[in-house]
Amino acid sequence: MTSRIDSPDTNADLQLRECLSLSLSQTTGFVMIAGAGSGKTTSLVKALSHLAQTQGKPLLSRGQKIACITYTDIAVKEIWGDVGNASLFHISTIHSFLWTLIRPFTEDIASWITTKLEHKILKANEKIANSRTREATRESLRNDIARYKLQIPNISAVSHFTYGTGSNYQSGILGHSDILKLGPDLILAQPLLRKLVAKRFPIIFVDESQDTNPQFVAALKSIYLEITGNFCLGFFGDPMQKIYMDGIGKIEVDESWISIRKPENFRCPQSILRVINQIRSEDDKLEQVRGRTIEIDGVNQFIEGTANLFIFPLEESNTDRLSNVRKYLSEKNNDPLWLVEAEGEDRKVKILVVVHRMAATRLGFINIYSSLNDNGDTNLKAGLKDGSAWVLRLFIRILLPLIESARNGNHFEVISSLKIHSPLLTAINSISTEISSVLSSLSESISQLLDLMSIDSQIKIREVLNFIIDNQLLSIDERFLPYLDNSFSETSESDGIQAFLASPAKELWNYNKYIKEMSPFATQQGVKGAEFERVMTVLSDEEDSGNSFSYGKYFGFTKLSDKDESNIKQGIDSVIDRTRRLFYVSCSRSTKDLAVVLFAPDVNLAKEAIIKKAIFDRKNIHILPF
Repeated sequence: MTSRIDSPDTNADLQLRECLSLSLSQTTGFVMIAGAGSGKTTSLVKALSHLAQTQGKPLLSRGQKIACITYTDIAVKEIWGDVGNASLFHISTIHSFLWTLIRPFTEDIASWITTKLEHKILKANEKIANSRTREATRESLRNDIARYKLQIPNISAVSHFTYGTGSNYQSGILGHSDILKLGPDLILAQPLLRKLVAKRFPIIFVDESQDTNPQFVAALKSIYLEITGNFCLGFFGDPMQKIYMDGIGKIEVDESWISIRKPENFRCPQSILRVINQIRSEDDKLEQVRGRTIEIDGVNQFIEGTANLFIFPLEESNTDRLSNVRKYLSEKNNDPLWLVEAEGEDRKVKILVVVHRMAATRLGFINIYSSLNDNGDTNLKAGLKDGSAWVLRLFIRILLPLIESARNGNHFEVISSLKIHSPLLTAINSISTEISSVLSSLSESISQLLDLMSIDSQIKIREVLNFIIDNQLLSIDERFLPYLDNSFSETSESDGIQAFLASPAKELWNYNKYIKEMSPFATQQGVKGAEFERVMTVLSDEEDSGNSFSYGKYFGFTKLSDKDESNIKQGIDSVIDRTRRLFYVSCSRSTKDLAVVLFAPDVNLAKEAIIKKAIFDRKNIHILPF
């Protein structure tokens, strides 16, 4: 186990421990709200360690486990490392947890898929009947209906289902997005399943609860309400750090639940702590305390650090301005590391951007960026920021790692991946001669794929997908199919998908490098939980063609739309709320220095608005002639 578990307890840790003791005799629910830099994960793993010591033996003797559900595979590995891979715990992502629960329910899964396809047929027929629907779209919808009708009779014949990146229902493969809908639906519909979950996992923790799907939260709450006795459901998160549009944000609970607030911040120096507290004062008013300290002569002393904001006109060269700001800070702070250009673990400055365009241009994935960001579909745009868009998942999560394993000569990883994702290997039986033949065919396909996906290749993403299908290398998301045979119907995302498929495949490597944090650039959305000594966060509404975020509206120098005004009056999540949360996340990453660089249409107007906002000290708001 790690040093996190042995770290000093905070009041929140003591409250949580007391709460967990109640779960021995009653149904217990709690929500911990822990701000940026508070050590939320530390509180979580300390709680797991406490449970291992106090309840581990009786739980294991009954064949029960403690479930800890988190958002990413990286977080899963981190928590596993903290608790020492103890058999008492089941630590997984939401999708993996749900699949663990519902996998045995083959008939229910088949029924759910059939209902889903029937609903698609109904919707397609309604659109065909609409007089405003174009004839070309009608023809595409008729093709969709024919495909769905062919699938439905075969669903009930599937002996068991598996879980992959893309769906292929007739082959028994469910897609990534299916699991997040299917799992909660079955839990909410089946009382027996709810009881089985509670019996198997009498303690369930949910990490990063603010970004958790509302239906999943509802499903877990339904289990909580079903059970009387020793059952505990706990959520760890921070509504102020909700960055995904489909996340639940604040967990609404009744008064019987225990609310725990963890206000400490162990990351940020005092100057930055004042900034993030001022940002947060307009939201839930959680005031974070303490700040980062350093031991000098045996005494812990607070670090002041720096927090500066620079305003430049939109028409100026962004890249040159960023370089000049770094020079200025290097001289002012007497810190030459502000000037060091490096990547990976050696980078000294992290540059956070609202959207990817600046990084996409410099790092070489501008076609992929433009296709998914500029087409007007909000889901593709949001999924571009962290690689979660459905069109990207196959490439980022499966194809590129598979190619890297092949290039590195790691045959075990290649075969392991193909066993899970290749239709050829999942379809054959165990006859050795057949396996040998298939493996030989796949090996030849992988060799060809290495050439197709080289950094110098001019091949398009569409051609890569067709190669994958023709050689049955991987199961792909069925949503690609109409675009590959040009039978798709026009939707909000169709233009973006077509442009994505026409993008050079080699750009996937540059995009992957970017979202894996191997470059100095990152999105403000993608760094939640991370920290860096020197952070430069770049704000420019001109680069974001959507209306999800607007720093101009947030600071007050851009006029709100009628819809913005209406959302605010009705208490609906607004552009102001979303931008405030994003700004809080990006400003709370630094352990030493923060530089915010804003590009605005009217520099003086922007400065007046920002001074009025009182987030930064007036002396640290700069309009510099360089």
